[in-house]
Amino acid sequence: MFFDVDEIENQAKYRLLNGGVTPRPIAWISTRSSAGVDNIAPYSFFTVASCNPPVLLYTQVTQRNKIDKDTLTNLRDTGECVVNIVNAELLEKMNQTSAAIDHDISEFDYANVEQCASHRVTPYSVKQSPVRYECTLREIISVSEAASGGTVILLDVKCIYVRDDLLEEGNINQHLIDSVGKMGGDLFSLTEQRVKLERP
Repeated sequence: MFFDVDEIENQAKYRLLNGGVTPRPIAWISTRSSAGVDNIAPYSFFTVASCNPPVLLYTQVTQRNKIDKDTLTNLRDTGECVVNIVNAELLEKMNQTSAAIDHDISEFDYANVEQCASHRVTPYSVKQSPVRYECTLREIISVSEAASGGTVILLDVKCIYVRDDLLEEGNINQHLIDSVGKMGGDLFSLTEQRVKLERP
């Protein structure tokens, strides 16, 4: 079946993109508001934009009320964040932090997420996250301000934390990181099974 995107509603477009571009890595982004409230929220439209310089990219899908999420508001105000990688152990707590709660309540407290001080930036890191990227804001690109539109956020990586047991000769052990991916709807993918194929 073919879908002409000019003839379907926004939610249908979202479902077809969200359900087909899978699995997606999850950026569990922690920020601090200008009032000092610690925020953390997951974003699955996320990837690496550049390795030299190291830049990460995530997208905020515009909400129906067209109000920015706390993460982007905090980034605009303070210019700092931490991208925490989610493993299977953290999956349920990460999901809890996607709840819509008041701006003056910390998701760290709401979801009982253990935090720790970051090395180069002010926002807290997730203590149990196996890999963390401490970042500063590089650029905000508005693709569309309409409902279900997108805002692309580029982040300069300033410091990378990797749990000691994951490092092997400078590489991150892919059998131990246990990262989680986002599928469509409410589904997530685990990485317990892996297939190795050498490049031709």
